[in-house]
Amino acid sequence: MARLVFVTQQVDPAHPALAATVPKIRALAALVDEVVVLADGVVPGVLPENCRVRTFRAPRRSGRGLRFEAALVRELPGLRGGAVVAHMCPIYAVLAAPLVRPLRIPLVLWFTHWKASRLLRAAERASTAVVSVDDRSFPLASAKVRAIGHGIDLEEFACLGERADASHLRLLALGRYSEAKGLDVVVRAIAAVEGARLDVHGPTLSEGERGTRRELELLVEELGIGRRVTLGDAVTRSDVPALLGGHDALVNNMRAGAPDKVVYEAAASCLPVLASNPVFDRLLDVEQRFERDDVGGLADRIRALSALVPAERALIGARLRERVRDGHSVESWARGVLGAAGIA
Repeated sequence: MARLVFVTQQVDPAHPALAATVPKIRALAALVDEVVVLADGVVPGVLPENCRVRTFRAPRRSGRGLRFEAALVRELPGLRGGAVVAHMCPIYAVLAAPLVRPLRIPLVLWFTHWKASRLLRAAERASTAVVSVDDRSFPLASAKVRAIGHGIDLEEFACLGERADASHLRLLALGRYSEAKGLDVVVRAIAAVEGARLDVHGPTLSEGERGTRRELELLVEELGIGRRVTLGDAVTRSDVPALLGGHDALVNNMRAGAPDKVVYEAAASCLPVLASNPVFDRLLDVEQRFERDDVGGLADRIRALSALVPAERALIGARLRERVRDGHSVESWARGVLGAAGIA
């Protein structure tokens, strides 16, 4: 009987940052007999029948750690031939290692981000294997890293039709208002392209992100493009497909090392993408990439995209969906996790 313990922060299909975890758990559950989910919080009724849930929420961090370890200990007797998967949070791999490694239970860390830390280094040493989108999306050099793609649910992101109003190019940026997103460059590029419009949607989950949004608001006012740039709030996960469908392209200027999943979601939706992260060189053609701080270069890419007729943009989108299907589907992601864990 193949069993997994999957450790994550939240299981919530409406969460602004972690909603994509739900289809990943579902894909794993389709390949094993049982998945036991250990999480800080879980929305009831969103997982398959062969998933069980244990929560470890507590008022203090130390309490959460103790409750997590207690929950994991209760699952150890049935984990022979199975594995533990720590999703994005290195601390869970560090806490789990003393419990599972002596029993030779594989411990797999999924992590994709640009920032290294002492905790991440400890988690890498503690883990049996590390899985990430790409060998460049894990910020430490390690022989344990396996690239398995991003895990996009293609049923959730169907191929879009052409936008009804094609009188102007409408671009979309999605994600947290983080300085790492490079949204100031995007706004300046929009200002340089006559007629182009930009809608930004994302949460502000920290004081730094709230400050970044205020700076962008001032920049839009300074450039006099308030009628062409909208800085909006976060949207629910269920609203994302329709939001993608109301635009001609997604633009993403995330710093190197963290391939935003929204790029793959847009690609799965047959929506053209402009992005700066070098990791996307295996997804995007040269004409869809730009240097991160190059306002003029991005403006040129926007102009070139605007010059295409809708049918030409649709061909770009169709190629992108095919690439997501081949290397970044949620099913291929789940197979990659199990392969890293040594589960056939």
